[in-house]
Amino acid sequence: MNTHTLVSELDKQIARLREARDLLAGTVSTRRRGRPSTKSAPTRKKRTLSPEARAKMAAAQKRRWAAYRKSKQ
Repeated sequence: MNTHTLVSELDKQIARLREARDLLAGTVSTRRRGRPSTKSAPTRKKRTLSPEARAKMAAAQKRRWAAYRKSKQ
């Protein structure tokens, strides 16, 4: 192995060890891929569809499948 490859592998192992230490210590690393983290991602509310919207989507999908099957013959 040349020294460049060896240094690269050591850097990867150090990064993995730092992540493991942060997880065990209960802290979050402030650096990811060389950039500092500014804020955490907001949680999104689960979206729900109305029954009418679901029916429209189902009908459209059935039409698409029918057209696909018809073109296969």
